[in-house]
Amino acid sequence: MKTISSSFLWIVGVLFFLLLFIIVATGLLLFSSKKIYPLARILTRIQLLIIGAPVRVIGLEKFDHSKSYIIMGNHESLFDVFAIPTAIPMHIIAVEAAYHFSWPLWGWLTKKWGNIPITRRNLPKAIKSLEKARKVVESGTSIVLLPEGHRTLSGEIGEFKKGPFYLAMEAKTDILPFAMSGLFEFKSKYDWTLNPTTIYVIFGKPITFESFKDQSIDEIREKVRNTIVAIKQQNKVHTHK
Repeated sequence: MKTISSSFLWIVGVLFFLLLFIIVATGLLLFSSKKIYPLARILTRIQLLIIGAPVRVIGLEKFDHSKSYIIMGNHESLFDVFAIPTAIPMHIIAVEAAYHFSWPLWGWLTKKWGNIPITRRNLPKAIKSLEKARKVVESGTSIVLLPEGHRTLSGEIGEFKKGPFYLAMEAKTDILPFAMSGLFEFKSKYDWTLNPTTIYVIFGKPITFESFKDQSIDEIREKVRNTIVAIKQQNKVHTHK
């Protein structure tokens, strides 16, 4: 039964994604990603809803929606890419793996949106990507990074890469932490089946630049990871009451 229901949800999801792609791609040919971001948020919310993953956002009152941040959270699933814009009210640009830019449809869309490719195993190219990200943040646009660098295989939050924290130091920008919960249960990395469930995106309070400017990269990395782990754990307690 799960095989049949998952097949149906995949078919519906792919068909809606094609519609989403056409609408967003047309918008990007005419306007900037900032202009069409509100529409994109509506479409990503619908995308998740129709495949059985309605999104609930918690903690929007904890941060200033008019500011730009370096936004960091955990990486749960392929579908994070829809949950993140659904939850974040400010226009965002993402730093994502360079190989994503070679994918059919998605590669063109993500490049046109203005997302920044990063090659994890090529340090000079990675540094160049982070420098570009710094300029984006300084211009007033928020940057999203998932510091684990890859999807979780266990549902637990893994170790964080150092790059995002060098960026935070260079840009002298507050970090906005968030945790996603439910997407791993909905669709894990090596399982094609979809398991309908509510998805939670929970924001913590911003970690100000002033609070970490004198810390080492390792100290900042550990601080942010511990914050995101705590946010996710608090949501587990909340949803199981």
